[in-house]
Amino acid sequence: MKAGILIAAAGCAERFRKAGGEGNKLNALLNNDSVFAQTLRHAQASGLEVHVVTRPENTHIQALCHAQQVPVTLIASAGLGESIAAGVCATAHWQGWLIHLADMPFVAPALFIEVADALEFHTLARPCVGEHPGHPVGFARQWFEKLSQLSGDNGARELLRAEAVHLIAAGDADSQRDIDLPSHLAQRSENNHAAS
Repeated sequence: MKAGILIAAAGCAERFRKAGGEGNKLNALLNNDSVFAQTLRHAQASGLEVHVVTRPENTHIQALCHAQQVPVTLIASAGLGESIAAGVCATAHWQGWLIHLADMPFVAPALFIEVADALEFHTLARPCVGEHPGHPVGFARQWFEKLSQLSGDNGARELLRAEAVHLIAAGDADSQRDIDLPSHLAQRSENNHAAS
Protein backbone atom coordinates (compact mmCIF):
# COMPACT_ATOMS: atom_id res chain seq x y z
CA MET A 1 0.00 0.00 0.00
CA LYS A 2 1.27 3.44 -0.93
CA ALA A 3 1.36 6.50 1.29
CA GLY A 4 -1.80 8.56 1.66
CA ILE A 5 -2.38 12.31 1.42
CA LEU A 6 -2.96 14.17 4.67
CA ILE A 7 -4.50 17.59 3.98
CA ALA A 8 -3.96 20.11 6.76
CA ALA A 9 -7.02 22.39 6.74
CA ALA A 10 -7.22 23.50 10.38
CA GLY A 11 -5.56 26.91 10.20
CA CYS A 12 -7.27 30.14 11.26
CA ALA A 13 -6.37 32.19 8.13
CA GLU A 14 -5.43 35.20 10.26
CA ARG A 15 -3.13 36.70 7.62
CA PHE A 16 -5.88 36.43 5.01
CA ARG A 17 -8.39 38.27 7.22
CA LYS A 18 -5.88 40.93 8.32
CA ALA A 19 -5.34 41.70 4.64
CA GLY A 20 -9.08 42.30 4.15
CA GLY A 21 -10.30 38.80 3.33
CA GLU A 22 -13.62 37.58 4.70
CA GLY A 23 -14.09 34.30 6.54
CA ASN A 24 -11.81 31.32 6.09
CA LYS A 25 -9.64 31.50 2.96
CA LEU A 26 -10.18 27.79 2.30
CA ASN A 27 -13.86 28.52 1.68
CA ALA A 28 -13.12 31.49 -0.60
CA LEU A 29 -13.93 31.30 -4.30
CA LEU A 30 -11.08 30.59 -6.74
CA ASN A 31 -11.91 29.90 -10.39
CA ASN A 32 -15.60 29.14 -9.63
CA ASP A 33 -14.97 26.74 -6.77
CA SER A 34 -13.63 27.01 -3.23
CA VAL A 35 -9.89 26.87 -2.60
CA PHE A 36 -10.33 23.72 -0.53
CA ALA A 37 -12.61 22.01 -3.09
CA GLN A 38 -9.87 22.29 -5.71
CA THR A 39 -7.16 21.06 -3.36
CA LEU A 40 -9.33 18.08 -2.43
CA ARG A 41 -10.23 17.31 -6.05
CA HIS A 42 -6.60 17.18 -7.16
CA ALA A 43 -5.60 15.03 -4.20
CA GLN A 44 -8.42 12.56 -4.91
CA ALA A 45 -7.58 12.45 -8.61
CA SER A 46 -4.20 10.96 -7.66
CA GLY A 47 -5.98 7.76 -6.62
CA LEU A 48 -4.22 7.81 -3.24
CA GLU A 49 -6.08 7.67 0.07
CA VAL A 50 -6.97 11.11 1.42
CA HIS A 51 -7.61 12.24 5.00
CA VAL A 52 -8.43 15.82 6.03
CA VAL A 53 -7.74 17.60 9.32
CA THR A 54 -9.95 20.65 9.86
CA ARG A 55 -11.58 22.78 12.53
CA PRO A 56 -14.92 21.83 14.16
CA GLU A 57 -16.49 25.10 12.99
CA ASN A 58 -15.54 24.69 9.33
CA THR A 59 -18.72 23.00 8.18
CA HIS A 60 -18.01 23.85 4.52
CA ILE A 61 -14.95 21.58 4.49
CA GLN A 62 -16.72 18.89 6.49
CA ALA A 63 -19.65 18.88 4.04
CA LEU A 64 -17.35 18.60 1.00
CA CYS A 65 -15.46 15.71 2.60
CA HIS A 66 -18.67 13.96 3.61
CA ALA A 67 -20.02 14.25 0.05
CA GLN A 68 -16.82 12.65 -1.28
CA GLN A 69 -16.62 10.07 1.56
CA VAL A 70 -13.26 11.47 2.67
CA PRO A 71 -12.48 10.85 6.36
CA VAL A 72 -12.05 13.94 8.55
CA THR A 73 -10.34 14.59 11.88
CA LEU A 74 -11.70 17.62 13.76
CA ILE A 75 -9.33 19.64 15.91
CA ALA A 76 -9.31 23.20 17.27
CA SER A 77 -5.67 23.31 16.26
CA ALA A 78 -3.21 25.74 17.79
CA GLY A 79 -0.72 25.16 14.97
CA LEU A 80 0.30 23.08 11.97
CA GLY A 81 2.34 20.65 14.06
CA GLU A 82 -0.68 19.76 16.15
CA SER A 83 -2.81 19.28 13.01
CA ILE A 84 -0.26 16.95 11.43
CA ALA A 85 0.04 14.91 14.64
CA ALA A 86 -3.74 14.48 14.87
CA GLY A 87 -3.99 13.41 11.23
CA VAL A 88 -1.08 10.99 11.42
CA CYS A 89 -2.52 9.36 14.55
CA ALA A 90 -5.87 8.98 12.75
CA THR A 91 -4.15 7.24 9.81
CA ALA A 92 -1.72 5.09 11.77
CA HIS A 93 -2.34 2.19 9.35
CA TRP A 94 -0.84 4.10 6.37
CA GLN A 95 2.58 3.22 5.02
CA GLY A 96 3.56 6.87 4.68
CA TRP A 97 2.16 10.40 4.61
CA LEU A 98 2.13 13.13 2.01
CA ILE A 99 1.63 16.22 4.14
CA HIS A 100 -0.21 18.78 2.03
CA LEU A 101 -1.50 22.24 2.87
CA ALA A 102 -5.14 22.90 2.05
CA ASP A 103 -4.38 26.38 0.71
CA MET A 104 -2.27 24.95 -2.15
CA PRO A 105 -4.92 24.14 -4.80
CA PHE A 106 -2.62 24.15 -7.82
CA VAL A 107 -0.67 20.94 -7.16
CA ALA A 108 -1.34 18.43 -9.94
CA PRO A 109 -2.49 14.85 -9.20
CA ALA A 110 0.60 13.48 -10.97
CA LEU A 111 2.89 15.25 -8.49
CA PHE A 112 1.20 13.54 -5.53
CA ILE A 113 1.83 10.21 -7.24
CA GLU A 114 5.49 11.06 -7.91
CA VAL A 115 6.10 11.89 -4.25
CA ALA A 116 4.30 8.73 -3.09
CA ASP A 117 6.35 6.61 -5.53
CA ALA A 118 9.59 8.18 -4.24
CA LEU A 119 8.74 7.06 -0.70
CA GLU A 120 9.18 3.46 -1.81
CA PHE A 121 12.92 4.20 -2.09
CA HIS A 122 13.46 7.20 0.21
CA THR A 123 12.31 8.09 3.74
CA LEU A 124 11.67 11.75 2.86
CA ALA A 125 10.66 13.23 -0.49
CA ARG A 126 9.31 16.51 -1.81
CA PRO A 127 9.12 18.44 -5.09
CA CYS A 128 11.37 21.39 -5.81
CA VAL A 129 11.82 24.04 -8.47
CA GLY A 130 15.51 24.85 -8.70
CA GLU A 131 16.59 25.09 -5.06
CA HIS A 132 13.13 26.06 -3.81
CA PRO A 133 11.21 23.24 -2.07
CA GLY A 134 7.52 22.69 -2.62
CA HIS A 135 4.60 20.53 -1.45
CA PRO A 136 3.46 17.91 -0.67
CA VAL A 137 6.17 16.64 1.67
CA GLY A 138 6.41 12.85 1.82
CA PHE A 139 7.32 10.93 4.98
CA ALA A 140 7.84 7.17 4.98
CA ARG A 141 6.37 4.85 7.62
CA GLN A 142 9.37 5.10 9.98
CA TRP A 143 8.49 8.74 10.69
CA PHE A 144 5.21 7.82 12.39
CA GLU A 145 6.39 8.34 15.96
CA LYS A 146 7.98 11.73 15.36
CA LEU A 147 5.10 12.99 13.22
CA SER A 148 2.53 11.89 15.78
CA GLN A 149 4.28 13.94 18.48
CA LEU A 150 4.54 17.25 16.59
CA SER A 151 3.23 20.44 18.16
CA GLY A 152 3.55 24.19 17.58
CA ASP A 153 3.26 26.03 14.29
CA ASN A 154 6.37 24.90 12.42
CA GLY A 155 4.78 21.74 11.13
CA ALA A 156 7.41 19.14 10.30
CA ARG A 157 10.11 21.67 9.40
CA GLU A 158 12.42 20.56 12.20
CA LEU A 159 12.30 16.94 11.01
CA LEU A 160 13.31 17.99 7.50
CA ARG A 161 16.35 19.90 8.76
CA ALA A 162 17.86 16.80 10.33
CA GLU A 163 17.64 14.44 7.37
CA ALA A 164 18.52 14.22 3.69
CA VAL A 165 15.39 14.87 1.63
CA HIS A 166 15.01 13.32 -1.82
CA LEU A 167 14.07 16.19 -4.14
CA ILE A 168 11.85 15.70 -7.18
CA ALA A 169 12.30 18.28 -9.94
CA ALA A 170 8.90 19.84 -10.67
CA GLY A 171 8.30 21.35 -14.08
CA ASP A 172 6.41 24.37 -12.75
CA ALA A 173 5.96 26.43 -9.59
CA ASP A 174 2.48 25.09 -8.76
CA SER A 175 3.97 23.07 -5.87
CA GLN A 176 5.02 26.34 -4.21
CA ARG A 177 1.99 28.54 -4.77
CA ASP A 178 -0.53 29.03 -2.00
CA ILE A 179 -3.50 31.24 -1.23
CA ASP A 180 -2.33 33.44 1.60
CA LEU A 181 -3.89 36.81 0.77
CA PRO A 182 -7.15 37.93 -0.90
CA SER A 183 -5.12 39.08 -3.94
CA HIS A 184 -3.96 35.48 -4.47
CA LEU A 185 -7.51 34.45 -5.36
CA ALA A 186 -6.90 35.89 -8.83
CA GLN A 187 -4.16 33.31 -9.48
CA ARG A 188 -4.47 30.58 -12.04
CA SER A 189 -2.45 27.40 -12.27
CA GLU A 190 0.40 27.51 -14.75
CA ASN A 191 -0.88 24.20 -16.09
CA ASN A 192 -4.54 25.10 -15.59
CA HIS A 193 -5.14 22.27 -13.09
CA ALA A 194 -7.39 24.54 -11.03
CA ALA A 195 -9.81 24.90 -13.91
CA SER A 196 -10.16 21.14 -14.27
